[in-house]
Amino acid sequence: MPQIDPGPLPIIELQLMHQMIYSHRGTLSELVRRFEELNPHVRVRLIYRETEELRSSFQTAAVGGSGPDIIYGPSDMVGVLSAMGLLKNLDAFWTKEELADFDPRSLPRYQKGLFGVGDMVGNFLMLIFNKKLINQLPKTFDEFISVLQRVTRDLDGDGKIDQWGLVFNATEPFFFVPWVFGFGSDFLTETGQPQLNSPGVKRAFELVRDFRTKYRVMPLESDYETANSLFKEGRAAVIVNGDWSWGDYRQAGVDFDIQEFPKIEGYPAPLVGTKLYAINKNVDDPLRLEACVKLVKFLVSTESQIFFSRQHSVIPSRYSARKEVIHDPFLQKAIHIMEQHGRPMPIHPELRAIWDTLRKYFQATLTGQLEPEQASNKAQEEVLEQIQLMNQSFDPDFSARILVVLFYGSVGFLLLFLVRNFSAIVKSLKTNLFVWIMLLPALLVSFLTIFYPFIYNFIISFSNLNLVHFNDWKIIGIRHYLDVLTHKQLYWVLLKTIFWTAINLLFHVGLGIALAIVIDRVLPLKSFWRTLLIISWAVPQYIAALTWRGMFHQEYGAINQILFSVLGINGPAWLVDPLLSMVACIVTNVWLGFPFMMMVALGALKSIPESMYEAASLDGAGFFQQVRYVALPMILPVMKPAIFLGAFWTFNNFNVVWLVSNGGEPADATHILVTYIYKSAFNLYRYSSSAAYSMILFLILLVFTLAIYKLPGNRWGLKV
Repeated sequence: MPQIDPGPLPIIELQLMHQMIYSHRGTLSELVRRFEELNPHVRVRLIYRETEELRSSFQTAAVGGSGPDIIYGPSDMVGVLSAMGLLKNLDAFWTKEELADFDPRSLPRYQKGLFGVGDMVGNFLMLIFNKKLINQLPKTFDEFISVLQRVTRDLDGDGKIDQWGLVFNATEPFFFVPWVFGFGSDFLTETGQPQLNSPGVKRAFELVRDFRTKYRVMPLESDYETANSLFKEGRAAVIVNGDWSWGDYRQAGVDFDIQEFPKIEGYPAPLVGTKLYAINKNVDDPLRLEACVKLVKFLVSTESQIFFSRQHSVIPSRYSARKEVIHDPFLQKAIHIMEQHGRPMPIHPELRAIWDTLRKYFQATLTGQLEPEQASNKAQEEVLEQIQLMNQSFDPDFSARILVVLFYGSVGFLLLFLVRNFSAIVKSLKTNLFVWIMLLPALLVSFLTIFYPFIYNFIISFSNLNLVHFNDWKIIGIRHYLDVLTHKQLYWVLLKTIFWTAINLLFHVGLGIALAIVIDRVLPLKSFWRTLLIISWAVPQYIAALTWRGMFHQEYGAINQILFSVLGINGPAWLVDPLLSMVACIVTNVWLGFPFMMMVALGALKSIPESMYEAASLDGAGFFQQVRYVALPMILPVMKPAIFLGAFWTFNNFNVVWLVSNGGEPADATHILVTYIYKSAFNLYRYSSSAAYSMILFLILLVFTLAIYKLPGNRWGLKV
């Protein structure tokens, strides 16, 4: 019987979302191009996202039944996304013989399921040293400190250190954890339970503090970018960093080598992670799923890993590929460090709470707010509370029934209203058809971007939506509102937010009006000054906030350098002290916000007739009297709405606080309500509780708005 030709296969378009660094993206594109040549019926679209954005974007899309077909990211995302039920179990697509060729660390399992396959292992920390400053690092701790102290120097005799012995990112616990293992402890039990009050954690807290204050081989402020820049510029002899940084240092022309950490009581053990490919649970079409599996297998094949490793000196996850690239001297040393001292990166969903808590109390130790023992004990107490909150499971109470009755009652009332007014609505549509057609796009956009998110947020604030009940959440009542309103943290953060808003608004309005008056009444070249002063408002907040963060750096920031060169004083550690960190945020926001008030005031000043100033001058009024009795009363009706808007913008200003303080540092001391809610939702997966927080924030602003409208005598001029 003759066979029937099925014809060409249908074109399948796959989306692969990844977070590869820039230098790796070209290699990925080349591998995808080769795959498409071998599989002409498959097209692959690459989408780049930062790590956190990748996680949140995929999560949101997958819950809605869509999203990219494949994601590529760090192994610690597997536990969270698997717990939420968003990834395919890949066990059915791989044989035991195929998996036997992989390093077990590249096959992290969650609840006995294989939800991702890694193409490389590594992402672990080591000592990287500049060979021009140090020939070889000793392997004992005392000799290590001695060498660091010898290369820590004031090169120009001005009393400030110009070359440091050691730098690393002292804001993240990932860079601190290896020392914990060196003291013979762990920060996790074998079952994934935190033990942040272990002796090793306490001694590691103390050790990192000693690097800065006792041994004085490390700057007081050292985040990732600062440490990286110092090492690339030859102003730091040793940096604690990972294999991902080698290409950057080679490009900068640094002659470097790598080595394991020095022995303390034991050898510090870096956490070894993997980057892996995972498949979206929503990929159900057999042909599409087959294409996804085929693409993943191609990207983690021996040939692909050899190609990638030779391009970027990464450690392949396949033993067969590792044999082909082992001649690379850096890979030889890195593999030795990994095999001898490395520990697999945990993938428990609770790890996020552990990192956040460690970060907070690690920073509290470094800033001197707490002693190491106090910090570790408090960290253990808080992390147990945070994990309990992450895994809360509530059943509906009596208030849930009332809410359900109110909901259906509201829906019934709306339907009754529509039925009773159906003819009037139809008549209005016919009469004003063109008007409704013109309004429809705006109404649709408003519904999708404002009303629907608000209604959804309102509903889940009464639910148990969290990490445990991500796909099976239900209405449980008003419990979250009661918890939020009885939590003292809300009132402390609210108080800080009110202070933040008031002080910013004072400077925004004061500086804005003062500069507007000076430009309008005093300075020549008014257009020049107006253009110059509005630049700060025109620059994107993201750029400006990060620039100001760099300017507030204690050692290398422009502000402290100006203080030293002009006044001869050493500036404070702005971003280390909690109060000064908030001051830095306020200064940044004032610089960003005063131009708006200035432009509004300038517009109002231009409307004042010159004859009024002349009349006041004839009556003997001087400059300041003219400002007080003519300018200010005339511009006040225009300024009131601007002040009202400014208060709202400042109260909810997320970017400045989050970026300047690097997410609330130090030790979560600089949070305002909007950043606190964001961290609660996305760092600890407490979506329903955070929704309740945001609704309370909305109610606070609503009450403020109504109070403004109800002021006696309509003093704000805002009523319609």
